[in-house]
Amino acid sequence: MKAPFELDARLAADSVPVADLALSTVRLMKDANYPWLLVVPKKAGAVELIDLDCDERAVLVEEIATVSEVLKAVTGCDKLNVAALGNVVAQLHVHVIARFATDAAWPGPVWNKVPALAYAEGALEALAARLADTLPGTAAVAR
Repeated sequence: MKAPFELDARLAADSVPVADLALSTVRLMKDANYPWLLVVPKKAGAVELIDLDCDERAVLVEEIATVSEVLKAVTGCDKLNVAALGNVVAQLHVHVIARFATDAAWPGPVWNKVPALAYAEGALEALAARLADTLPGTAAVAR
C-alpha cells in the first residue's frame, strides 16, 4: 500500500495554503518581509528531485514556472529567487521568493537575514486568495 502524502509539520506551521496543482500543493509563507511561496510535490517520501520520476520532474518544473509567473505578476517584484534546499526540512519543497531591491535582505539570500515579519491582519489571507485566483487551472484550498 502506498503511503499517503503528509505535509511536514514545520512547513504547515510556517505557511498557509494557496492552491493545489496537478502534482504539488502551493503555500504562502507567513513572512511579510518577502512574498514567498512553497511548491511542495504531493509525493510521500520525496526528499530530493531525484525522488520524482522523469514525468513528475517535468511537471514540477512547469508548476514552478507557473507559480513564478503568477508571483511576479501579482507582486511586481524585481527578481525571483527559486531554490530547493531542504537542509532544515527534508521534505522536497521549492521556494519561490519575490525579491525587491528595497527588501531587508537585498541583494543577499533571505535566510536568517531578519526575523520573520507578521502580515497585517487579513493581509496574509488576502494575498493567498489573490494568488489562488490568479493561478490558472488550480483548485484553491480552504483557508
